[in-house]
Amino acid sequence: MLKLGEKGAIPQRDGQTYAIAPHIPCGLLTPELLRRLADVAEKYEVQVIKITGATRVALIGLKEEDIDRVWEDLKLGKGAAVGLCVRSIRTCPGNTYCKIGQQDALGIGMKLDQAYHAKQLPGKFKMAVSGCHLSCAESWVRDIGLIGRKDGWALIIGGNVGAEPRIGQEVTDKLDDASALAAVEKVIAVYTRDAKKGERLGKMIDRVGLEPFKAALA
Repeated sequence: MLKLGEKGAIPQRDGQTYAIAPHIPCGLLTPELLRRLADVAEKYEVQVIKITGATRVALIGLKEEDIDRVWEDLKLGKGAAVGLCVRSIRTCPGNTYCKIGQQDALGIGMKLDQAYHAKQLPGKFKMAVSGCHLSCAESWVRDIGLIGRKDGWALIIGGNVGAEPRIGQEVTDKLDDASALAAVEKVIAVYTRDAKKGERLGKMIDRVGLEPFKAALA
């Protein structure tokens, strides 16, 4: 039998109810999915429906005995909300919809989500993709961030909005889509190889510097 944590159930303050946050890649919703979420929320009398900072939709206030049925009715995967893994990829609309977007943030974000969401790593890991320098997806404060410019993607690493917030550092730029995805893969490979358990990417950079990453990206 799966434990509640393995079911994506997060204990709430009252000690009696739980929240779940289904995986909604890059926060893209459809009318049908919105109706399904609303129907489930009404059927199981959830206390709150909350859009999270990672653009998931959290259903808060579920009874323990309802959790399995809720997942069956939702027909959605579990969002990686806890643990040492890659969380949901955050993106802005990019040049698909935004008039000032320089690059395809949604397209790259979906590819990153497919490749890395819930992937086990040495520490908690967050990524964001912003289609222009305004960084609406907050790419500067994620473990890995991509920022779109006219001449391609800039890669930012080591950011963090946790208890000790920090701005990431730009390590390369002028990347096309394929090169950006390859660069992300190389950074994650170095982090996987050299990070200590529980160590965020920024803390690893404090310990070993940027050179291992720059060498991998050279």
